[in-house]
Amino acid sequence: MKDEGTGLQVYKFGGASVKDAAAILNLCRIVRDFGPSGPLLIVVSAMGKTTNALEEIYDLAYHERDYQEALQKLEDFHLATALELLGEPEVDEDGEIFHPLQRWFIELRQALAAVRSTGDYDQQYDQVVSYGELLASQLVYECLYRQNELPAGINNWHWHDARRSIHTNDAWREGQVDWLATQARIDRYYQNDEHASFANYITVTQGFIGGAPDVLVRDAYWESVGAMNWQHRTTTLGREGSDYSAAIFAYCLKAESVTIWKDVPGLLNADPKIFPDTVLYPEISYQETIEMAFYGASVIHPKTLKPLAERHIPLRVKSFLDPGAPGTLIHDCQHPPLVPAFIRKGGQGLLSFESKDFAFISEENLEMIFGALAQARLKINVMQNSAISFSVVVDFNDMRVQRLLGLLQGQFRVQYNSGLTLFTIKHYDAASVERLTAGRALLLEQRTRSTFQFLVRE
Repeated sequence: MKDEGTGLQVYKFGGASVKDAAAILNLCRIVRDFGPSGPLLIVVSAMGKTTNALEEIYDLAYHERDYQEALQKLEDFHLATALELLGEPEVDEDGEIFHPLQRWFIELRQALAAVRSTGDYDQQYDQVVSYGELLASQLVYECLYRQNELPAGINNWHWHDARRSIHTNDAWREGQVDWLATQARIDRYYQNDEHASFANYITVTQGFIGGAPDVLVRDAYWESVGAMNWQHRTTTLGREGSDYSAAIFAYCLKAESVTIWKDVPGLLNADPKIFPDTVLYPEISYQETIEMAFYGASVIHPKTLKPLAERHIPLRVKSFLDPGAPGTLIHDCQHPPLVPAFIRKGGQGLLSFESKDFAFISEENLEMIFGALAQARLKINVMQNSAISFSVVVDFNDMRVQRLLGLLQGQFRVQYNSGLTLFTIKHYDAASVERLTAGRALLLEQRTRSTFQFLVRE
């Protein structure tokens, strides 16, 4: 049975739906013409390729190379978008220019100046790359506030910092949500803060980011005045984690529904950029969608479905290019057998472990390997073993693979290949297997009752 809802709906807009001024204006139109009459929470990703640009800028800073030109290009892009949407910035009574994005670029430059090559790479990454969502959400909020009228019964527009609500541990770049703390924080905003309540506002917030426990930073100034300096630390929830953010808010707020706005008409059986003859699923169960997301279907983030399924909150996938179309409804349902789903996942690595003394791969060996994989934070997509070897397919990350090699040095012979592609066929049949494997040299294959997977070098 579905929990008693709060009447609130959650909309999530990804990078493509806020990629430029025209896209943000289209978002405003969707909220105005297709949005609910009650409270709404809008979760926003970074604009277009901003996250990629911030990753490049951060990497330059980490390796002590000049990043100023790349940073200025990113700032110019955001300021030009703001000018197109909002017009000239305001000037205060002292002649100072006030720009709504100014604060974030000042903070971003401070975060980059603090980057050290001797510091934790992933921790510093989160402090920099998170600004993409902060910038985009500020632009969306300003545009909605200035261009859209409020529905009857809604008090105001509100910009909310997701780091104040979503509480995580310090697993940098893959923050694990502290659900009890997050629920308590969101309850506080929902019930008690009349100036920023989710209950009767249209709220704009960020996907992808959260807040780790604050740390005490020793600082000569603060110690000289007898005070403590607590430093706020940002975490990120994993690449493409904005869907997950929407689900976290929806779960804690007992939302009526979540809608993810994409550049596709709904949940398809394949990526239309790769497969020309895709089929739309009008409705599909949570379980089927969770499995597709796990195997790498790009429409839904893998962690998104679990909190929604637990509270029986329906998820809609709709097109921001055709907002009136029905899209796909993901919920508790029974449906006839589905057409085969084709999922392609690039950037894979094949790691093979062999015992040095030619002994069998035992449970004790596997325990050691799994422990090292977890410590190196390498996600396993396929695993296969023989008498004296064990192989896994992982999302390849050279830094993490090198860490794994260090952890297992002396215990196993480890070989690996990178730059591979993993294909998965859900609900396969002979024709679908032949269609994808014909003419390809398979490095690894695996078949279960409903799923066929194979690894190739493309």
